[in-house]
Amino acid sequence: MSTFAHAVHDSRTMLRRNLKHAIRYPSVGLGAAMMPILMLVLFVYAFGGSIGAGMGGRDAYIGYLTPGIVVMGVAAGSMSTSIAVCNDMTEGIINRFRTMNITRSSFLTGHVIGSVIQTMLCCVPVVGVALAVGFRSAAGPLEWLAAAGLLAAIAFAVTWLSVALGLISKTVESASNKPLLIQFLPFLGSAFVPAGSMAPGLRWFAENQPFTPMIETLRGLLCGTEIGDDGWISLAWCAGIALIGYLWSRSLFNSDTKR
Repeated sequence: MSTFAHAVHDSRTMLRRNLKHAIRYPSVGLGAAMMPILMLVLFVYAFGGSIGAGMGGRDAYIGYLTPGIVVMGVAAGSMSTSIAVCNDMTEGIINRFRTMNITRSSFLTGHVIGSVIQTMLCCVPVVGVALAVGFRSAAGPLEWLAAAGLLAAIAFAVTWLSVALGLISKTVESASNKPLLIQFLPFLGSAFVPAGSMAPGLRWFAENQPFTPMIETLRGLLCGTEIGDDGWISLAWCAGIALIGYLWSRSLFNSDTKR
């Protein structure tokens, strides 16, 4: 068996292991979906009338809000990734893996692919609730496919960064806290209100942080708004975050730090 084939085989084994853990403990994945669903319901029924007054009403605001909530759901999946990686590192199972004849990178690859799959599945109930409360999209099959691809790219990038955060955490509790910044960033973007309506300093931050172009791109795909350069900017952010997370994770994992 070639080195590449061996790596693929080991990665599939680790992926199977992580998916079985997800099935055995579904509350972690469901928890990542519950937060954006609660935010969606809260903003639609509690604030949708007032905020949506300047956008054409509650129905128009649901169309504006839903893409931001879906991206928020992807960001929320970062917590479960960080916890899972830290749990493996602190329980000592990784030391056993290192003594076995398996590709070292397969541990990280299995976590990343498994987490991306879980995150994408968690987006399904979020979209389902959005449709139930009135979200309607004129997007065709190609736009929905492009939207799914964008969400997968965001999940892939955020997951690699979350793996690194899990590797530097000493306890599961700290691993659950470190990704909070990732989950909080969509709040400071254009998820709930247009960035142009914010105060000058916050507006500058909202317009130049990674999640705003991602949200605007998804909004354009699902709602037909202008995308402009946001599509390319989103992919550039995804590539940069994924690269940083991958290099950081690989460096941490290959180090001889005692856990």
